[in-house]
Amino acid sequence: MNGLWPQIEPLLSRVSKPARYIGMEGGAQQPQHAPDKVAWLLAYPDTYEIGLPNQGLQILYEILNERPDAVAERTYAPWHDLEELLREHGIPLFSVDTHRSAADFDIFGFNLSAELTYTNLLNMVDLAGVPVRAADRTASHPLIAAGGHCTYNPEPLADFLDLVVLGDGEEVVAEITEVVGGWKADGRRLGDRTGVLRALAQVEGVYVPSMYRPVYSGVDLVGIETCSREVPELVEKRTIADLADFPYPKQQLVPLTEVVHDRLNVEVFRGCTRGCRFCQAGMITRPVRERPAEQVRSMVADGLRRTGYDEVSLTSLSTADYSGIEALVTDIVDAAGDGPSITVALPSLRVDAFGVGIATQLQHARRAGLTFAPEAGTWRMRQVINKLIREEDLYSAVEAAFSNGWRRVKLYFLTGLPTETDEDTLGIAELARNCVEIGRAHTRNPSVTVSVGGFVPKPFTPFQWFGQNTVEELQRKINLLRDATRRMHGVQVKWHDPKATQVEGIMSRGDRRVGAVIETVWRNGGTFQEWNERFDLSLWLDAMAEHGLDPDWYTHRHRTETEVLPWDHLSAGLHKDFLWQDWRDALAEVGLPDCRWTPCYDCGACTGYSIEHIVASATPPAGGSQGTGQDLSSTWVPVSIRSAEDVPV
Repeated sequence: MNGLWPQIEPLLSRVSKPARYIGMEGGAQQPQHAPDKVAWLLAYPDTYEIGLPNQGLQILYEILNERPDAVAERTYAPWHDLEELLREHGIPLFSVDTHRSAADFDIFGFNLSAELTYTNLLNMVDLAGVPVRAADRTASHPLIAAGGHCTYNPEPLADFLDLVVLGDGEEVVAEITEVVGGWKADGRRLGDRTGVLRALAQVEGVYVPSMYRPVYSGVDLVGIETCSREVPELVEKRTIADLADFPYPKQQLVPLTEVVHDRLNVEVFRGCTRGCRFCQAGMITRPVRERPAEQVRSMVADGLRRTGYDEVSLTSLSTADYSGIEALVTDIVDAAGDGPSITVALPSLRVDAFGVGIATQLQHARRAGLTFAPEAGTWRMRQVINKLIREEDLYSAVEAAFSNGWRRVKLYFLTGLPTETDEDTLGIAELARNCVEIGRAHTRNPSVTVSVGGFVPKPFTPFQWFGQNTVEELQRKINLLRDATRRMHGVQVKWHDPKATQVEGIMSRGDRRVGAVIETVWRNGGTFQEWNERFDLSLWLDAMAEHGLDPDWYTHRHRTETEVLPWDHLSAGLHKDFLWQDWRDALAEVGLPDCRWTPCYDCGACTGYSIEHIVASATPPAGGSQGTGQDLSSTWVPVSIRSAEDVPV
């Protein structure tokens, strides 16, 4: 231990969960800093137990530390008890690997997966002793970077970020390292930041907000202009074409304390072509790229041997779409031989693919329960959102689960979807009731938990033009569902706070003016807003009023086809006219089958990669249903609002 450890250690006896801050995990790197190396501090703006399992950060952590010209460490948001002590004693934010001051790094990079963590980002930058606004920083300060799904609309954070990475990070971090390394070699501490930012803006997949200027006419955004001829008018996302080139993480971190998703995680493919219209992840991660089965088997075997885990999660957006998934699961289970049994979790299993075959392979899994995601309560509504799962698909999946020993099933739904009626809401209750009846044929006390989240329209989806439901309307629909299920024995309803949904909506489609709101909420103590016990809607509404912004304008109105959207100068690889037509198809209740089994829809995602779909299977799944139900098994946690109950003690 070195760096700030002698100052930090005496404080840890005064905080909850001190193991969050000591590092020393299995698989942790041993970074060797040097003047000629670019030092990255990779950050997750939530607590250690939420952030450590993040595979994106772990992958970049290994890739950077393998480079001779780079070094990488990690940090996470300190809980408010330690933050108070750090500020009281004048100790800055630190890395967990060597407890080095965050301000001593060249690049301070954040993974952004949820909008309500934005104030945590500002808090961590400030705790590092770095000005929160990019315009106030000098060459002596770290470059503040961000990546992750939320950065497909980075405008609410534009005033605070020096650079943003769109898309896959495996290759682009090397190019960023080379640019910043050259800046360091030229004596960065004696110069300004303009030159290096201009150079970074020319790296494919890198967006530098200070090089772009929004243009307004009254309240309306009418354009986004470049401030230099040297930067592109449209910033394209980065995509790695072959997942086999990046078998990471090779040494998954094994924490010393409990974390969420505490198991070996192996990514089997990236991308999704199911076309669920509400799903940003499925749109922005196209095209589909499969990892070779032999590489998956090797990563699983090596990972289990090194980590000591007895559970492996095969991760993707829809793992049952992986070619030969049943054979792969069989191989993994059989490889254990006479040794300890291995549990295989499929954290995104389609409802229409969860049959007896896969259930049998998973029969040794812990009976913690399975989560399926029909998303909507009626077939009409599922056509609107393009989640083409019929009732019989769901009931077959539930039958397979209960008949193979599971006693608890969770059903995940969205409410507040486009064209949704009360009949659609009550359809959720009907599905739950029928699932309990199926369970009673196999177990005495079957349990079905209905989990309902308020729908937030996301950038680069067909629903980006939709006017989000109000808090009052979302609460009315939740109450309607609660009343309908109140007397259903075996059915429990849980829901996401509609107030938090409203703030997520403001951040999701906000423009650069929203940055002032985020800063005000942070300065008024609004950190960890993604936690139930910390969220405070009044902080956000007061800040919106203080800056003359109307929440309804940002969240509840429909957008027109010609309206300039805050992210129009960025590209997720999708044609905007494709998204608009898909929005019109949604309103017409027209579902579109998975494009792997149909002629190309020309969404634009595969353009330039000399591929159509990188998948190994040439035939569609049996039965013809094209749904994307999910089994999140024990890995499901709310990504936006958390309570202390969601986090291991």
